[in-house]
Amino acid sequence: MDVLKVPGTDGGHRPAGSVVTIGAFDGVHLGHMAVIHRVRGLAASRGLASAVVTFDRHPASVVRPGSAPQLLTDLEQRLELLEAAGVDLTLVVTFDKARSEESAEDFVTEVLVGRLGARSVVVGADFHFGHGRKGNVALLREMGSELGFEVVGLEPLVEANAPVSSTRIRRMLAEGDVAGAAQLLGRSHAVRGVVVHGDHRGGSVLGCPTANVKVEGEIMLPADGIYAGWYRRTDGLAHPSAISLGRRLTFYDEAPSLVEAHLIDFEGNLYGEAAEVSFVARLREERRFDSVEELVAQMSVDLNEARVLLEGTPGVGGLRS
Repeated sequence: MDVLKVPGTDGGHRPAGSVVTIGAFDGVHLGHMAVIHRVRGLAASRGLASAVVTFDRHPASVVRPGSAPQLLTDLEQRLELLEAAGVDLTLVVTFDKARSEESAEDFVTEVLVGRLGARSVVVGADFHFGHGRKGNVALLREMGSELGFEVVGLEPLVEANAPVSSTRIRRMLAEGDVAGAAQLLGRSHAVRGVVVHGDHRGGSVLGCPTANVKVEGEIMLPADGIYAGWYRRTDGLAHPSAISLGRRLTFYDEAPSLVEAHLIDFEGNLYGEAAEVSFVARLREERRFDSVEELVAQMSVDLNEARVLLEGTPGVGGLRS
């Protein structure tokens, strides 16, 4: 997959013609995949390139930063997922204040036609874009009749009587429903970060060393709780894990939430390495224990439950070096 960037130089090229879709594609969930499937099908039938236009940050972070949503995927994850979906190229548009003030007409002329030679544009039926969200399917069709591209407006994918959307997935994660979120994502929700030093209590006091993964604040985490999941390393290896996401209530009255993964049957130094943690199932809510002994006893139960739950579950994947 070629990755082009706007503005700036890139190593890609302008395709002779393409079938294009546009969006934030946060999560690259099943609804996004349905659109991409249509794009790829049209492109293959017409001998054109399949292309996705996305942005280097969520547009809401510029347009309404006070209420911008947390992200299901960072840009690196998004590009990897789009490549895995079989897209020929992705155009990453820098979304800054100037871009937010650009008219829908100028975006079509500059990006869709000028950069990608669009012959067909595939978007959701309720898609809006451009300054003031004035661009929509009707405008695209009007411009397409003049500039030589057709427009396909798709109804949203519906799952369990509701549209599949990034907002719906965020709502599930906020409730700790990682299994439900996985059904809409088509995979377990995963976050990335670097292993940093913490309190060093896991190994010395609790007998259960953990990797403290520092996740950027803009990334969506599930609700605090104890989870079964996978810890993936840059070498592609995936380790079954019991994951504590919370504020360490037994030891602190006030503390920030941390992602701490105990890699089952693993020994080694993980400090400083990049990691991906995926959440497969919620085992229980986080709670305060009256003693360290009670906490250790519960942790043993959690580890055994995670081990059994993850046995036979695929832990494929991994980070790119």
